[in-house]
Amino acid sequence: MKLLIASDIHGAADACASLVKAIEIHEPDRVVLLGDLLYHGPRNDLPADYAPKRVIAMLNAHANRIVAIRGNCEAEVDQMVLDFPCMATYNQIFDPATGHVLFCTHGHVYGPGLHNSAHNLPNLAPGDAIVYGHTHIKVSEESEQIPGVWCFNPGSVGIPKDGTASFGIYQDGRFTHCLL
Repeated sequence: MKLLIASDIHGAADACASLVKAIEIHEPDRVVLLGDLLYHGPRNDLPADYAPKRVIAMLNAHANRIVAIRGNCEAEVDQMVLDFPCMATYNQIFDPATGHVLFCTHGHVYGPGLHNSAHNLPNLAPGDAIVYGHTHIKVSEESEQIPGVWCFNPGSVGIPKDGTASFGIYQDGRFTHCLL
């Protein structure tokens, strides 16, 4: 199973176009989008390439392989224009190769408490992972709360806090960060 994991596009069309190129290059089985897809929200500056209608078209072109999560900037109107479900607070993906679960969420309701994510881990077993966004900061480390649980944040596509737009790849039970 190969997943491409991205978060926090925030309507940044040029950044989303780079993400779409990465999808075409990596050819994942599924694209996991961890929320905040179309809007910048009141706490973020408007991205220079802000064009949510362009982002809608790019994402809808890949709707058949997208698993999406609701971020704190999603609204019901987003579901009306996106061709894939995007209003769930979390989704769980089972990796049959490892026997472990990837708990995918945005990070504002459930999270490992890192860099202003929610301090609210779900019940996970050693070997499982919490995969979240929200903070716009890349993370790949073991949880301090639950030993053996991995915490992975792909960073941000549209408004990276460290200046490097990024996404993640999950394959063969391992997470890696990739820069856009």
